[in-house]
Amino acid sequence: MRATPARRASAVTFLVPVVVALALWAFAWPAARTAPRDVPVGVAGPAAAAAGIERGFEQRAGAFEVHRYADGTAARAAVEDRVVYGAVVASPEGATLLTAPAASPAVAQMLKEAVTASAPHGARVQVTDVAPLPSGDRRGSALAASALPLSLAGVAAGALVTVLGLRGLRGAAALTGAALLVGVTAAGIAHSWLGVLDGNWWAEAGALGLTALAAGASVAGLGALLGTPGTGVGALLMVLIGNPFSGAASAPELLPDPAGVIGQWLPPGAGTWLLRSVAYFDGNGIGSALLTLSLWAGLGLLAVVAATRLRRVPAPAA
Repeated sequence: MRATPARRASAVTFLVPVVVALALWAFAWPAARTAPRDVPVGVAGPAAAAAGIERGFEQRAGAFEVHRYADGTAARAAVEDRVVYGAVVASPEGATLLTAPAASPAVAQMLKEAVTASAPHGARVQVTDVAPLPSGDRRGSALAASALPLSLAGVAAGALVTVLGLRGLRGAAALTGAALLVGVTAAGIAHSWLGVLDGNWWAEAGALGLTALAAGASVAGLGALLGTPGTGVGALLMVLIGNPFSGAASAPELLPDPAGVIGQWLPPGAGTWLLRSVAYFDGNGIGSALLTLSLWAGLGLLAVVAATRLRRVPAPAA
């Protein structure tokens, strides 16, 4: 039965406030509840000197997850491998804080404040940035801002493929080609022009393109399987849930549960993690993010290709 104009008007009247409420909840709730939650940090040095620092972290129940290392070399390697966000190397002369602003400027600043505040009166705390941000983006705001445009690019590609009726291999090829161009264009702007990325150019382009492909293929795949409602669900999932839950502006461990975990399961969060790893950490720690993006992209493309074939299967004879 076709909906009357009155029913369509009622649907708009009630649907818009629901979407606004969802957007406010998704964006405002994580921002209002930002706090450290099991942030992995390292402690190294002689047992007597390191014990006090470790107790200082543990006093803030649930805020930090302490990893113990034998010496400063092991602690530094853990920071470079993205196992921990920072590490404190204790010695009789004082303490050295190893930070990684490239992993999260917010966490790096938080560690500086926490270690300085817990240090004994008169003790010297030296800060060393193991993974600094490039000069073009000292605050990390440009990289954080890249999550939304990539999501929008993917959603736009997926929606266009659905609206234009591109299915099968043609639809998959259109999504892949668009993602490749998005990756090259974004790397050209962020790395070559703005200088906010300083890793391997092609690895960065690949990370950016894969993020766009994961978002676009997901939207197009849901559209191929469910029609217009599927496209809308995919867009809401990528933009209204994926972006505020990505931790791009802070860190997944600073978001309220379970937002940080959910965000890393979605393309915007996984894409941000992957881009940080290839841009600032020589590709260390990319395993889970690469797997997540590949699954979203692969399943979405499979849905786009398979939907046409499923519709061609004739109904069984009575």
